Amino acid sequence: MSKVLTKSQIEQYHDEGFISPVRVISQQEAHLIKQELEMVEAEFPEEINAESRNNLHLSFAFLDALAHNEIIVDAMEDLIGPNISLWASVMFIKEPSSKHYVSWHQDATYMGLDSLNFPTPWVALSPSNKETGCMTMIAGSHKTKIQEHEDTFAENNILTRGQVIKNVDESKAVDLILEPGEMSIHHGAVIHGSQPNSSTHRRIGFSLQSYMPPNIKQIVGRNIWTHVRGKKREDEDGILLDRPKFNMDPATVEQRRIANENMSEILYNGAKIKRNY
Repeated sequence: MSKVLTKSQIEQYHDEGFISPVRVISQQEAHLIKQELEMVEAEFPEEINAESRNNLHLSFAFLDALAHNEIIVDAMEDLIGPNISLWASVMFIKEPSSKHYVSWHQDATYMGLDSLNFPTPWVALSPSNKETGCMTMIAGSHKTKIQEHEDTFAENNILTRGQVIKNVDESKAVDLILEPGEMSIHHGAVIHGSQPNSSTHRRIGFSLQSYMPPNIKQIVGRNIWTHVRGKKREDEDGILLDRPKFNMDPATVEQRRIANENMSEILYNGAKIKRNY
């Protein structure tokens, strides 16, 4: 019996490549997390900014708590089983009236793993809709192999390499509208993207990219994981990351530096240009 997701939602994930929306926390709780996020942005600008957005769950205890939220993890168990590790996290912030966008892409393309079959929850900390630049999924696209991606390094494309898939069938596009405290879940191979934020408010989403069962292995870069639930991974070259005891815990801040260096080497493997995020 599933813990959080309904039979219909699980079928949708396998058929369309995504589920949305799923309530994780209340709107009030999401607002409090957003407030704390903006406080640490002001207090620790070198630790969290547009070019330092990866693995913030290692620097800030309130984001670690969200990564271990019982509803999120229960939903992951419904999809991948009881032994769960987290590969990384990314904070996606689009400022008001900004030109930043995300081109059509598949997450698994550059993650250096031996499988495409893993889920990514995306938690809205502010309204995510067509005006603010919500994610849009191409339904069923996860059933095909990884498509050819062109590295553009376009200035306003907030993907690492500005990677883009051309000739996408946009007739199958579905906008994932989320209220604060809701999440979507998408498959590692589903084609998706998002438009600029044309509103007067920030669009903030915390992407937990991605939760993995133990049979998925890192084949580019080192095995560096946050253990979440069940049996711990036993990779020969693996590093299991600690959980921060408080914001800016020196031990996990250092681990974040190591994890981010490894993540950068993985994501930019073979690229001609390397950006700062």
